[in-house]
Amino acid sequence: MVQKIQSDASLSEVHQSVDTTTAKGKGWRRILSFVGPAYLVSVGYMDPGNWATDLQGGSKFGYSLVWVLLMSNLMALLLQGLSARLGIVRGRDLAQANRETYPKIVNYCLYVLAEIAIAATDLAEVLGMAIGIQLLTGLPLHWGVAITVLDTFLLLYLQRLGMRKMEAFIITLVAIVAICFLIEIVLAKPHPAEVLSGFIPRLQNEEALYIAIGIIGATVMPHNLYLHSSLVQTRKIDRSEKGIRQAIKFNMIDSAVALNIAFLVNAAILILAATVFFKSGNSEVAAIKDAHQLLAPLLGSAIAPKLFAIALIAAGQSSTVTGTLAGQIVMEGYLRLRINPWLRRLLTRLLAIVPALIVIQIFGEEEVDNLLVLSQVILSLQLGFAIIPLIHFVSDKQKMGRFVINNYTKIAAWIISSVLVYLNIKMLLYETTTVFTQGTMLAKIATLIAGVLLLLLLLYILLFPIISKRKKADSIAIHPDKNLLDDIVVPDFGRIAIALDFSDNDKKLLAFAIGQGRPGTHYLLIHIVESATAKMHGDDSDDYETRQDKERMEWYIQQLQQRGLTAEGFLGFNERAKEIARIAIAQQADILVAGAHGHTGLKDFIYGETVNAVRHELKIPVLIVNI
Repeated sequence: MVQKIQSDASLSEVHQSVDTTTAKGKGWRRILSFVGPAYLVSVGYMDPGNWATDLQGGSKFGYSLVWVLLMSNLMALLLQGLSARLGIVRGRDLAQANRETYPKIVNYCLYVLAEIAIAATDLAEVLGMAIGIQLLTGLPLHWGVAITVLDTFLLLYLQRLGMRKMEAFIITLVAIVAICFLIEIVLAKPHPAEVLSGFIPRLQNEEALYIAIGIIGATVMPHNLYLHSSLVQTRKIDRSEKGIRQAIKFNMIDSAVALNIAFLVNAAILILAATVFFKSGNSEVAAIKDAHQLLAPLLGSAIAPKLFAIALIAAGQSSTVTGTLAGQIVMEGYLRLRINPWLRRLLTRLLAIVPALIVIQIFGEEEVDNLLVLSQVILSLQLGFAIIPLIHFVSDKQKMGRFVINNYTKIAAWIISSVLVYLNIKMLLYETTTVFTQGTMLAKIATLIAGVLLLLLLLYILLFPIISKRKKADSIAIHPDKNLLDDIVVPDFGRIAIALDFSDNDKKLLAFAIGQGRPGTHYLLIHIVESATAKMHGDDSDDYETRQDKERMEWYIQQLQQRGLTAEGFLGFNERAKEIARIAIAQQADILVAGAHGHTGLKDFIYGETVNAVRHELKIPVLIVNI
């Protein structure tokens, strides 16, 4: 289930799985081989968490906040470009780069914050999909929330199909959302001149400023920076200077198109709200449900609310896939741990479903929109912890070489970072005022301590390149150690353990084990008795199967001794993985040779993963033989 990964590749199962070097020509065909990663990223910019702020902005202030969406999109385009550059040039995702740069305790803090951000993102997706299902079918909200757990299996299926098919699925969902809102806009018939006036920067009052902060905070999401730096590595590129520059250029084109589609979707939601609600005097529409209910009478069309619900479901479903990928990237990057995709998805989804169900059960469906707002506030809190390290990494000339960002880009990035961090802190302070005015003393103290600790962590990350005196080794993806093989030491296995199952497979296992040995090697034969009696009585068992296994073991030892080899047999009882590991450790084996049947997917779940379980228990090499 859980394993420590050795590979340095981000999302190793799809790393460089799309070969761009074989694409013919220099035109659209070459560009299309790079298309995909930015679309997976773009869904985070139009997920259900964005809808509430867009609806609120349009219904309260008409078209006047369209410019905020445009500004948010330009900020996102620059930051996602930096994220893609990090992945392309250094061959590292943001989590891996953090792990290689910061002290362990800081990385643990950043990992926890990143996981919280992903859980908050998933919460918004769960609620959005559940609301969409309810609006489309009339199903109670808590049932809609529970149904969203089923997309765990959809993600597992998509991952098996490969990266290109997953990208095609996401692009299809993005297209559904875009088409739904295109039809909505056609039905609403906004006045073009009035819409264009929304691109003139202005804020009417403090409430408009607050909503603008909410729009920006909901648009630029921290998990997308982790995601993009990894997804660009699914492309196999020419690692020459020309090839890397071309990859950066084509990924920027991909990002520009995908993020502009996300901008148009968000703008469509705001324009729809402005045209339908603001102009009709319904300026208090902020909840997704209210918007859905008012669309039909105000537009005079029964199809409008259905399209709205379909778009909401599609937005939630597309976001949930990318959120899980981001979770995998964060866990593998910071902890070098990998768990089964279905388990990772299930855990992430439960972290979102449980609080959603609790709130619905205790407070009713009316509080769902407040929960959506809370998820966006949590995301705002994490943003600085992703942006600041990213800018530091792509500004590091030693690591980035000729691909370091120029001074103009650096200044723009730091300005954007400062604005985003300031606006998000401002929104956070606004949201926490109720704690200090109405909360208990314990809640006030906890909030204050958490705020101080997070501020100190943010300052540490900001100043780390200045205060750190330690020199870091260059990224192995760019500058491998040329003397790596000079002092290589060939291992000498004096005690080789072999896990046998007393079948025809043993011949192959013993052959591989003998191939690892030398004159004088001691062979440790291990077999686990799994009869019902053995499971109950352990080594006190004396049933027929145990006696037969003892005889078989003695025969194996005799056969090896006749070949001039030294061998010794050990029987374990009950649990295969634990017993094999226990005996190998107790007998001080230098290496374990074990068989693997090649089970995948459901068979792993049914039959168990003995080899993986044994491998996690041992610190010695494990030679896995496919049998």
